[in-house]
Order: sequence, then C-alpha cells, then structure tokens
Amino acid sequence: MLLSLVPQSPAAAARLTAALGPEVVIGEPSGGYVGRLVVAPEHGPTGTPLTVTAEGLPPREEFQLVWRTVDGAWKVTDAEYRGREYRAVAYEIAKLKTDQTGRLNAQFVAPEDFGFMHDIVLQQGGRLFTQTGFSIDMMVEISPKSGPVGTPITVEAKGIGWRPLVNSWDLLYDNNFTGWISSVTTHGSARFTIPATGGPGVHILEVLHGELTFPYRNMQQSPEPDRPRWAIPFTVTADAPVLPPPPEQQARQNSPVQARQDELVAMPQSSGVGEPVVVVSDGLGPGKTYRLNWTRLVGNRMTGTGWQELSTVVAESEADGAGRAEFRFRVPDDLGGAHGLWIDAGSVKKSREVLDHTDSVASRCGPRAGGHYLHDPFEGRRLDRDCQHLPFDLRQQLYRLRLRLQQPG
Repeated sequence: MLLSLVPQSPAAAARLTAALGPEVVIGEPSGGYVGRLVVAPEHGPTGTPLTVTAEGLPPREEFQLVWRTVDGAWKVTDAEYRGREYRAVAYEIAKLKTDQTGRLNAQFVAPEDFGFMHDIVLQQGGRLFTQTGFSIDMMVEISPKSGPVGTPITVEAKGIGWRPLVNSWDLLYDNNFTGWISSVTTHGSARFTIPATGGPGVHILEVLHGELTFPYRNMQQSPEPDRPRWAIPFTVTADAPVLPPPPEQQARQNSPVQARQDELVAMPQSSGVGEPVVVVSDGLGPGKTYRLNWTRLVGNRMTGTGWQELSTVVAESEADGAGRAEFRFRVPDDLGGAHGLWIDAGSVKKSREVLDHTDSVASRCGPRAGGHYLHDPFEGRRLDRDCQHLPFDLRQQLYRLRLRLQQPG
C-alpha cells in the first residue's frame, strides 16, 4: 500500500528556484549579528517589487542575499493521517558585494510562496550576518463574477500561510461550509472550481480562517485578530444553466499499460465500486489456475489494535499455453483509496496496486447539505481511511484528486 507523500510539489520547488535562485544552506549567526538590513515595502502580495538595503557590513566583501521559507508535507503513514510537517529551506536571491563603506542594495520581486512573514537574510556560506522580515499578503480572487446556475467559479488563493492560525482556510457559499483550502505542498497557492448555485441574485463567497468545517467568525477576539477575511459577491443570472458534461465524459481516461514480467497490470487503474476491472499477467505456469486477491485494511484506532491488512479472493483464472492469465472482477464495495492486488505464483508473489474510486466513499457517507465539491491543487494520495469525521465535500475531493495524481508503474 502506498502510504507516504513526497515532501513537496516539484512544480512549487521549481517555481521558487526560477523566481529566486538555487537552494542554499541555512546560515546561523556566529559572534553576534553584524550590520543592518532593511526591506521596502515591509509587506505586499506575491509579485511586489522589493528593495533591500544594508549597512554596517564588512567593506568590499561578497554576501548571499537569501529568502527563507519552508517545504510542506503530509504526515501519512500506516493508513493514518497524522498532521502536517514543514522543513526549513533557503533560496539564494543574488550574490552581492558591499562598497567601501560596507553598504549594498538590491531589488527583487516577492515570490509566489507561503504567506505572512519570511526572513530575508545576508550570509556568507553558513554564517548569518543580518536579516529582516517581509510579509506576503494573502490574496483571494474569483472568476467570473457572474453567470447562470452551474457556472464554474474559479477561486484562486495565493499567500496562504504555513504557521498555525494562518494555514487553514475555509470557503463558505451563502454561509454554508463548502470546503477546506489546502496548500501544504504547493507553497501557499491553491486554485479550485465550484459551481454557482441558488436563485438569481447576489450570493456571497467567504474565505475565513478555521479548521475542517469550522470557520472562525469572531476574528476580533482571536489570538490573531488582524487575519484577513473575504466576502466576495457572485451574481447568479437568470440565463440558461450551465450543465456538467455527462458522467462518462467526466471519468478518468486510463491509457493502456503493457504487462511486464512478474507484474500484474490492472485496466483501468482506477474505477468506482461495482465497475469492471481486468487484470492480466504473463510468465505464469501454462494450464495452472491462479487466484487474484484484493487487499484491504480492517480495523480502527479506537481499540488499540490499529489496522490489519487482509486479503480476499476476487477472481480465478487458468493460464493459457503462453503462461498468460486474465482475471475479471467488479470493484468491491470497500474503502476509498489504494488497494493491492496479488496472486501467489509459487516462488514469486506477483502484485500490483489498483485504485478504487471516490464513489465507494460517497456510497457509505452521505453528502452534507449545501456542500459543493471543492478541490485544490493538493498534492496527496491518502489522508485518512475513516470517513466519519471528514466533511463529504472535502473527503470526496481528496480521494478524487488522489486518483488523478496516481500514476501507473
């Protein structure tokens, strides 16, 4: 079972490297701080032109101008979600040289990164000389601003924070919880689409800080009373509704995969409960009968015994004269996410991971009233196998997105 996540989105890392420069060692002060560094302005959204000036540094020496941030990852192991974690990283903006008076200055643009406070540092190798701070302002925009029922509304957020109290944001549509916005591995950026609902007139999309399903409205009396909040109007018009494409056109298209020795190949690699799946394998004993096993996790975290991995036979097949066997079955009504498939081929246990579809989750956990299917550019493959404590909107999309990200092989 695939239970871990890569530490960050490669696209997010590449974006920072292109905007700033290569990743460098994080400097530490030695013998105290030296000099003074100032940035202007002190805050602004992604793309803000910045000017840094420094004085009181050793004259005619080269320094690295460094932007500090973090890489985020989901802590997922043993089929359980255990939170988020962040690793400090630093990127070199430029190499600068002080003049004869120990001064220097430079200009750069605030990168697309996590929001709120970042350190800007002057260092030589591993030694930090001085630093200042710049705060990336979080921004939320929607497009379009009006349209008939069913209009896809694209919501784009940049500058989502990573620290507690600024890293969890909820979307509400007409005061109904719609979903939780995630940017853990995308360095503060999220982009998703929801359908316009309700009668003709103005409807309000709100973005508020909070946890899953619990936006915090009393911001003025919170530990961070200055956190931003948004109430963005969308006007539903009386025009003909925008309908989604037929379900068969929405399904994931799986490209053919050729079988390799000692491997099972499932076609498709993802599907819904009750949908047909074909699994093939070669290199088997001609004329021998094999049983295909479906792997699942059973148990919970309440009794202390945890999860247990079990298997059940879902198909049998006799290998032909060339040693090729074809297994046909329908996806069992099981937990959403990844499931292993394997056959006992004697000295070799052939295996393959296949994915079942979100429908298996939706069929057991009913939708919440007023919910939409929010998705973000997230990142992940599994957060938790328990459906009870997650809102249907988020749960449905997490599994859907994971299926989309999962690749064969």
